[in-house]
Amino acid sequence: MRARDLGIAIGRGTPGPQNAITDVAGVTVGHTTLVEGDGPLRVGHGPIRTGVTVVVPGPDRGARYFAGSHVLNGNGEMTGLAWVHEAGQLSGPIGLTNTHSVGVVHDALIAAALGLDGVNEDWWFLPVVGEIFDGTLNDIDGFHVRGEHVQAALDAAAPGAVAEGGVGGGTGAVSFEFKGGIGTASRVTDERDGGFTVGVLVQTNFGFREWLRVDGVPVGEAVNTDVVPSAYGREQSPGDRYGRRRLPPPGSGSIIVVVATDAPLLPHQCERLAQRAGLGLARVGSVGGQTSGELFFCFATGNVLQGHDSGKPVGSVHMLDDTFIDPLFMATIESTEEAVVNALVAAETMTGRDGHTAHALPHDLLVEAMVRFGRDVRSPG
Repeated sequence: MRARDLGIAIGRGTPGPQNAITDVAGVTVGHTTLVEGDGPLRVGHGPIRTGVTVVVPGPDRGARYFAGSHVLNGNGEMTGLAWVHEAGQLSGPIGLTNTHSVGVVHDALIAAALGLDGVNEDWWFLPVVGEIFDGTLNDIDGFHVRGEHVQAALDAAAPGAVAEGGVGGGTGAVSFEFKGGIGTASRVTDERDGGFTVGVLVQTNFGFREWLRVDGVPVGEAVNTDVVPSAYGREQSPGDRYGRRRLPPPGSGSIIVVVATDAPLLPHQCERLAQRAGLGLARVGSVGGQTSGELFFCFATGNVLQGHDSGKPVGSVHMLDDTFIDPLFMATIESTEEAVVNALVAAETMTGRDGHTAHALPHDLLVEAMVRFGRDVRSPG
């Protein structure tokens, strides 16, 4: 179930065939979802509610593409950004997981790259890996993500429809105090603007309930915590003898946004698209809160960069004229907004550690709120 299945269309842009990041030719997505155990938290033993998502930028995993990033709020981690900022290039799959498994995923992506046929033993790779804190539902200190889970996600990476909601790196996610997770969307610009595709994938784990807006409608106020309980509960425990609370405060977490496009963008233009993801989040209700890491990454497949072993000191690249970039900005904003809504619509209620429950956003109450505020919500077709 997605937003458009409920008749909710975000913005005026035209989605691609799958309305997903995989509408950008060559881009594939794979998940490994880990759900095991119930009951009280026993560190190292569960309950487990976590996983891995990979975004593979093209069929040739040794290819390099121009890339850029933007950090709205830095209370989070995304590896490899120093080199991306320096060189403006992405050279492999992007991994998404939980905060305490970043290192494992980073190592496993390197191991997978070294295992490719024809790759030299001394091949060098700095992966991009982003994270969210899923410890509200997951035994995050148990280090349950392993290298084989990363490889399984790589093996599962495929074009076409993308599983959304509580899957992969979004398995234990909470968003706007509802169940969150993975979401995706895309837009195709008009032919007069180049006919380019922009696709977005989000790992959403942020936001207070009252912040939530869907196409401008204050859904979080309409479906408040008196109607659907918060995943965190509003009663916070006093904490242990060090003052640490057993649960983070509502609104904690992070959101990672991955933007892909087939437009021939240079690195500084990728940075500009990545920055616009923040405007899409603002439309859905983010304020870039103190405890929410909000990190965005963009890569462009319109140029495939030659390898250092090509023997050619000079290569040719194409560049989109900046006078045509505004449609890509709007495509990024709308896709980001809709991807977050898709994650919420797709997510199902999940109970994790210590009985903490993240409730799904009820579809009937969502539609009711949209109608009440004058939106023409009708089922497609």
